[in-house]
Amino acid sequence: MIVADQKPLEEILQMLASYKRVLVLGCQSCVAVCMAGGEKEVGIMASAIRLARRQQGRDVEIVEGAAKRQCDDEFNEPFAGTIEKQEAVLSLACGVGVNKLSERFALPILPALNTRFFGEVERQGVWTEVCAGCGQCILHLTGGICPIARCAKNLLNGPCGGVRDDGTCEVKPDLQCAWILIYNRLQQLNRLDYLAEIMPAKDWSADRAGGGPRKRVREDMML
Repeated sequence: MIVADQKPLEEILQMLASYKRVLVLGCQSCVAVCMAGGEKEVGIMASAIRLARRQQGRDVEIVEGAAKRQCDDEFNEPFAGTIEKQEAVLSLACGVGVNKLSERFALPILPALNTRFFGEVERQGVWTEVCAGCGQCILHLTGGICPIARCAKNLLNGPCGGVRDDGTCEVKPDLQCAWILIYNRLQQLNRLDYLAEIMPAKDWSADRAGGGPRKRVREDMML
């Protein structure tokens, strides 16, 4: 399963600052189990946003919902009509859910969680990584496309000089350049200004200081 933490409310409010109609959409799978993004957390988050905006003297229309799994189009489709009426979606899912919604809907999908790491799931088949679970989510600045997972060089500030004329990667010719995808997505959202923001290097030591497998402990939930 995928484990995630909620972003600080201040960061979420900053992401939502320019939007007046927002769907707060939870996920009833992994992040519900780790108590970060289930139906209960959606209600708490929506109430916190309403209260904060009321204190700011600014209107906001919040719609609440929770998909069974945001990583699966089948379970997002029932929310399509609602999503298309919003200015933005605040996703209480892991980074995979944010990616999946971003592929399907032409409006900003904002991450309310920081995806921390992935638990083991074993099944015969093929999977493609779309979120590296770095714990320092920047998907709101890259159009819902993770450059850490989808760029062969994990570049944070645009493509390298090896992008091929057809938009593929010099390292893996069968891979589309993540930054071409990001540019096209931001252009679709009319947010190319995000590309001017310099992203600092990530602190990769934050979750690996002690070595070994990572663990997230919520002492307030322990028996």
